[in-house]
Amino acid sequence: MSEEAILRIAAKGDGVTGSGRHVAGAVTGDTISDDGSILPGAHHVEPPCPHFGTCGGCQLQHADETALRQFVTERVAFAAEAQDIAVGELLPTHLSPPRTRRRATLHALKAGKGAVIGFRESRSYRIVDMRECHILAPELFALVEPLRGLVAQHASKQPIDISLTLADRGVDCLLKGFAAEGLAATEALLDFARDHGLARLALYQGYGAETVWEPEPATITLSGVAVGLPVDSFLQPTIDGEQVLVSDCTTFLEGATTAADLFAGLGTFAFAVAGPAKVLAVEAARDAHLACRTAANSRGVPVHAMHRDLFRNPLTADEISRFEAVLLDPPRAGAREQVAQIAASSISRVAYVSCNPSSWARDAKTLVEAGFRLEKLRPVGQFRWSTHVELTSYFTR
Repeated sequence: MSEEAILRIAAKGDGVTGSGRHVAGAVTGDTISDDGSILPGAHHVEPPCPHFGTCGGCQLQHADETALRQFVTERVAFAAEAQDIAVGELLPTHLSPPRTRRRATLHALKAGKGAVIGFRESRSYRIVDMRECHILAPELFALVEPLRGLVAQHASKQPIDISLTLADRGVDCLLKGFAAEGLAATEALLDFARDHGLARLALYQGYGAETVWEPEPATITLSGVAVGLPVDSFLQPTIDGEQVLVSDCTTFLEGATTAADLFAGLGTFAFAVAGPAKVLAVEAARDAHLACRTAANSRGVPVHAMHRDLFRNPLTADEISRFEAVLLDPPRAGAREQVAQIAASSISRVAYVSCNPSSWARDAKTLVEAGFRLEKLRPVGQFRWSTHVELTSYFTR
């Protein structure tokens, strides 16, 4: 076997040679020697974090900016190509900078007189004891050491999941598996929340989230509208990434006077598109739906929130045809049933945001077969150094 060059990075993070050989730990430009060792190329860099290689939070810290951008771009472009979908314009790829992740779930476990806290190892339940992190926003990472102390002193020996979200007035923290037994543990939780300026502290012990600290209602501002933030609700992972997604969608739907925002969540896109457009925001999660509706009503924004499960009960072709444009941002599984109804409708403008290029490409094929053209496509890498890729797309017919 002769030496082979790595031509690209595959979907799961392995380097790929021209012969199709996958090599873990290799990036674009590396060379694989006869004995299988990696000869680093121009795009192979020293990972900035000492936990890389063990921690499952990142897969691509050994790739420089050029290789990382190529990976994100090709993940999206190849997904379209695999379905024979012609791309009108491939917009510049957006990569979120380091230390911008505003939401994350960490794991913790009491160990002896101390505790470990961090992300899990890849393909393992073992927790990497985090001492530094190059993806978390500083406000989130600042809580790691205090949380380690809280778990060490007052938690049981059961695993704990810690969901952190940077809200308008501080960090929203949800502890799953933390049994606050006794007065001392309860007081410690309240002291922790107060001392670290948390926006909210909630516990989940198997019977739903119970808020134990929330001096003011926790909110997140979306396009200038303060929306109530339900505990452990979905939010775009970075502010810069959200701005790119929102900017694209408002541009795609410019001029539309009526629009349907499907899988609307808290209203990330609905509030951006609303005014002058009237927007129907459809969401299945009741907490998110109520938060969107309440914010729209209190601010007089032309957003009508509808509670509806679009997997079991998608908007019909006739219902969709009443609008000038449709925007959808479904979960990773995509929106097969809903897209079929969009394809059968008379709608001519569709903005589709996706966090899974594979399911998006399947749905995009349905639209193209119904006469749509893929006018614009933008790859987005909000989960820096991971293999998780997002995109915005615009279809017309």
